Amino acid sequence: MAKEKRTSGQALPPLKKARVEEKARMKAKAEQRRPVVKTKTTTTKNESQALPQPKFSLRIKGSPRPGKGKGKEKEKTRVAGKEKRRRDDDDDEEDENDDEEDEDEDDSDDDEPNDAPVPVLKKPKTTMKPPQARVLPRSFKIVAGSYEKLLYGLEGTVSLSSSSSSPEYTFTLDPIFIFPAHVSCIKAVAASPEGGKWLATGSADEIVKVWDLRRRKEIGGLMHHEGSITHLVFPSRSHLLSASEDGTLCLFRARDWSVLRALKGHKGRVNCVAVHPTGKVALSVGKDKALRMWDLMRGRGSASTKLGKEGEIVRWSTDGSLFAVQTGSTIDLYTTNMEILHTINHPSRLHDLRFCKRVVGDGELLLATAEDKLVSVYDVSSDPQKAPKIIATMTGHTNRVKAVQTLDIALPCLPSPSTDTSQRKATTIACTVSSDGFINVYDLAMVPASDEGQEKVDIAPVAAYDTKGTRLTCLTIADGDMVSDEAKAGEKRKEREGEEEEDESEEEGVEEWLSEQEEEEEEEEEMESD
Repeated sequence: MAKEKRTSGQALPPLKKARVEEKARMKAKAEQRRPVVKTKTTTTKNESQALPQPKFSLRIKGSPRPGKGKGKEKEKTRVAGKEKRRRDDDDDEEDENDDEEDEDEDDSDDDEPNDAPVPVLKKPKTTMKPPQARVLPRSFKIVAGSYEKLLYGLEGTVSLSSSSSSPEYTFTLDPIFIFPAHVSCIKAVAASPEGGKWLATGSADEIVKVWDLRRRKEIGGLMHHEGSITHLVFPSRSHLLSASEDGTLCLFRARDWSVLRALKGHKGRVNCVAVHPTGKVALSVGKDKALRMWDLMRGRGSASTKLGKEGEIVRWSTDGSLFAVQTGSTIDLYTTNMEILHTINHPSRLHDLRFCKRVVGDGELLLATAEDKLVSVYDVSSDPQKAPKIIATMTGHTNRVKAVQTLDIALPCLPSPSTDTSQRKATTIACTVSSDGFINVYDLAMVPASDEGQEKVDIAPVAAYDTKGTRLTCLTIADGDMVSDEAKAGEKRKEREGEEEEDESEEEGVEEWLSEQEEEEEEEEEMESD
C-alpha cells in the first residue's frame, strides 16, 4: 500500500501537467481553427468570382466590396471602415453607385467582372492634355562660326513703322558677343530648339563645347570623338546628336551631358546627320557612300543602303514624307520607301540645303546654297509627278554661300484700334552666311505664292551684318523673347521644373553656375511676372 501511495503520490504532478498540456493543446487548436474558418467563409462563393475582388478593389475606387454574405454586423463595420478611407476621395454620386453595385452583387454574379473594369477607362482622362500650339518668338539669335576660330553672336529684332498707308517691318541685327571659341576652325554649331538655352559648337580640334546662351558662359567640353566634328543637331531640348570624322555618332543627354549611345556603323567620315520631325529616327551619310538609318528610341542602327556616291548633306522635309541627299551639284529626292522621286541638277556646286514651309500659299520650299553666290529657292509640289523648279533667288553675297537656316517668328502688331485685316502676324526668316564675311537675313514672305506664269524673283536681304572679311563656315538660329509676358512666365516655370535636375548636376562641375541666392531671385521674378 505504501508503494501504491508513493506511486499515487508521484502520479499527481503528472496529472496536473497533463491537464495543463491538454488546455494548451485546446487553445492551440482553437487558435488554429480561427483562420481556417475565415478562409472557409471567404471561399464559400465561386472562386472565379472571389479572386478578382481584391485585384479590382486595390486599383479602382468604386469596386464592389468583397465578402458581403458574412453577416450584417461584419458588413456594417467593413463598410464603415471603407467609408472613412474613401471620405476624402469619393463623391456622393460614387457612393450611391457603390451601394447599387452591392445590392446587385447577390442577384447577378456575372455583373461583377463586367462592371469592374469600366472605371479603368476613365483614368487616362486625368493625364491626357490637348496639344498646345508653339509660341513663336518675337526676336531671334544668330550664332555663326568661322575658319578664324571666332564665334559670332547676333540678336535680331523686328520693329513696325505705321507711318505709311501699309505697315513696314524693319529687321535689325546687333552683335552680342565675338570671341575665339576653339583652337581650330569651327565646323558646326547648333542651338537647342523651342526656347532652349544650350548652344553646342564643334571644331577640328575634336571637341564639342557646350555654352549657356542666356548667361553667355561656357559649360564645358565633350571629348568623346577622335576626329573632327562634322555636324551637330539637337533632336530635342534635352538631347544632342554629334557626328565626326571618326565614323561615329554620339547621343548626349543635356541633363548631365553624359553619352547615352555611341552609334557605330559608318566605315569612314560621317558628313551629315538629319533627325526626322518626330525625333524618333535619324539619317546619316558619309564617306563610305552609304545612307544609314538610326533608331534614336533604342539607340541603334535600323537600316542601311548603298548610294553609289558619297552623300554630303541629308535633309528631311518639314512633314517627314521625303528627304533629300546632296552630292556635288545634284540633289536626289527620296520617299520613305527609298524610291527616287526626282533628281535636281543645280547649275553650281552646292554647300547646304534646307526645307521650309511657304509663308504665302501652301506647299514646301527647298533652299539651296551654292558656289554661284546665290540661294536658290525650289518649289517642292505636293504632286510627286511635278518636278521641283527654281522660283526665286536670294541675292546679296559676293562669295560662296556656305550655310542657311530658317526660323518662324512672330511679327509686331499695330495698335488695337487698327482695322487692317491684311496685316501679317508671323513670318519665316532665312539666314545665310558666306565666305565674304556677311550674315544676311531674308523674309520668305517675299517668295511668290504661285509659280505658274511667273518669272524668277530676286529677293534682297532685309538685314545684314558685316564681320569684316571673316570666312564664315556655319550658323544656327535660336529663339529670342516670346510673344507675351504670360508666355515668358510659362517658359520660366517650365525651365525651372524641367531643368532643376540639370542645374544640380552641373553645379558640381561648373564654377560659374548659379548660386542658391540667384535661383531665389529668379523665382521671385517669376512670381512677380505671374
